[in-house]
Amino acid sequence: MNRQELIEQIKEKQSFLCVGLDTDITKIPAHLLDEEDPIFAFNKAIIEATEDLCVAYKPNIAFYESYGVRGWQSLQKTWQAIPKSCFSIADAKRGDIGNTSNMYAQAFFDEAVSGMGFDSITIAPYMGKDSVTPFLDFEGKWAIVLALTSNSGSKDFQNFSNTDGKQLFEEVIDRVNTWGTVENLMYVVGATRGEAFLKIREHAPDHFLLVPGVGAQGGSLQDVCQYGMNKDCGLLVNSTRGIIYASNGKDFAERAREEAQKLQKEMALELIQAGVI
Repeated sequence: MNRQELIEQIKEKQSFLCVGLDTDITKIPAHLLDEEDPIFAFNKAIIEATEDLCVAYKPNIAFYESYGVRGWQSLQKTWQAIPKSCFSIADAKRGDIGNTSNMYAQAFFDEAVSGMGFDSITIAPYMGKDSVTPFLDFEGKWAIVLALTSNSGSKDFQNFSNTDGKQLFEEVIDRVNTWGTVENLMYVVGATRGEAFLKIREHAPDHFLLVPGVGAQGGSLQDVCQYGMNKDCGLLVNSTRGIIYASNGKDFAERAREEAQKLQKEMALELIQAGVI
């Protein structure tokens, strides 16, 4: 999916919602454990219940890798179940030297090689240019680079300043901007950072931002939109636990839809107020 197609989906669905598929087999409804592939059965139901309300899905790869071959099979089937009208994100946070990054890119981007063809992948840029650019070499694919996260340890490094007062996350964005374009680069920015979006937009005014942390993690959708939205929306706001674990009963998919719809309606108002739609 290219940038213009993503923008069109946002306008059509009046939504910039990304549903996280961090599927923990210990948290899914008990009746699904009788299925041949409980994780996929859960994901498929969530996708079918929410696909008209969101523009993206984001499986967190660790939740699949932890189950070995069975987990990878669940992930592959999940990718196949994501509608092609929705942006797909492999939340893998990969980051290694060039030849290894190229193999990671094949694993998540090249359907002919791995059986999966995600639109994008999250990248940890600590090892520099050759840990990012192999992903950008795949035409039509996106690298979503960690910039300013909201986890408790994020300040250990991300807010370090040089003698000019420039913080590390700002340097990361400025450097990475020279390796790609707004057509193949996004940045991860945690929703709990609020006004930090103003600083992010100074360095990446036109890039899309993937924003985790809204909902269960305490981030405010209104703050994210006030400080982070641009003329094209420029946001993919992720919600996971508040949607997929809204119920652990047989009504889990219906409840997931209800929660997704609440966010979609809020997002529609934000898009209207910003003049995006």
